[in-house]
Amino acid sequence: MKSLKLIGKALGLAFGASLALSTTALAQDITIAVAGPMTGSESAFGRQLQNGAEQFVADANAAGGLMNKKLKLFVGDDACDPKQARSIAEKVGSAGIPFVAGHFCSSSSIPASEAYADSNVLQITPASTNPLFTERKLWNVLRICGRDDQQGVIAAQYIAKNFAGKNVAILNDKTTYGKGLADETKKALNKAGFQEKMFESYNKDDKDFNSIVSRLKRDNIDLVYIGGYHQQAGLILRQMRDQGLKTVMMSGDSMNDKEFASITGPLAEGTLFTFGPDPRNKPTAKAIVEKFKAKGVDPEGYTLYTYAAMQVWTEAAKKAGTTDPQKVMKVIKDGEWDTVLGKVGFDAKGDIKAIDYVVYKWDAKGNYAEIPN
Repeated sequence: MKSLKLIGKALGLAFGASLALSTTALAQDITIAVAGPMTGSESAFGRQLQNGAEQFVADANAAGGLMNKKLKLFVGDDACDPKQARSIAEKVGSAGIPFVAGHFCSSSSIPASEAYADSNVLQITPASTNPLFTERKLWNVLRICGRDDQQGVIAAQYIAKNFAGKNVAILNDKTTYGKGLADETKKALNKAGFQEKMFESYNKDDKDFNSIVSRLKRDNIDLVYIGGYHQQAGLILRQMRDQGLKTVMMSGDSMNDKEFASITGPLAEGTLFTFGPDPRNKPTAKAIVEKFKAKGVDPEGYTLYTYAAMQVWTEAAKKAGTTDPQKVMKVIKDGEWDTVLGKVGFDAKGDIKAIDYVVYKWDAKGNYAEIPN
């Protein structure tokens, strides 16, 4: 009986030690977050952000992690809803997570950033382009992509050069991103002496655009610029073609997902959009792109931007010797960082110092390529 008690005690001690060890190991993990529309109409872009984050965490852990600790990833789904985004930010903050790569929609990133600031979380958005994100003097925000007052200028330059004397319409979906991008494009066009013939809005979740298309037809619109997301743009394009319009469509960076072509089919041919120079073609991204392709994943759009955001934070935390968000932020702003996008640095507001937008064109086979401006 005594031997049985001793065995039981030994087993208990062993189990307790094992439990303590696993708890200690768990405590040694550093959790970071990615947040975006993992569900909803913009889920294609949520997948881009999550793919980039997951690949980075896997690569970082394979290389030894951060400060001898493994990285763990928390994935937050905001469905591009501002209230849901703020709720995620509060959850991330209360969990003591020091860093988040997100969000996608500007209407999510902006309110979430305030909650992150209050709860001491450093935020780098890979994709939110509305200028307001970095214009509020928050200590905790960085943007590794460009701004709408930059890509709007590039779109306007292309339109003014290639559609001089033509009829142009500008539409927007009333969202922070869509309205902001449309306003910046209009502003740049008007500054260049080009006056649009039509400026109208629609609701983001609309499906029937025939009344707008009828107006485009009546006004003989040669090019329609869309400040909004790819799903509605795809429906507008299809309904234009249904009514026999050959009007060219142009939009912004939200067009950068193959899902647009799945909505439009070969009708996508000739559609234009602005985005940064394709990061998949950068020498600095070659090895990572090959890893994605080996897994059957196309790292298009903001996938590599998310990877780069996590690279910046991790390297800065290593240099700082801490994950303390305010100390890491100081290190980030004081330095330049090697990423899959190339070397990046940030200004005092938190905007990336060097960003170029270019114009892309879709073909009938569901592919897009950069074209000369």
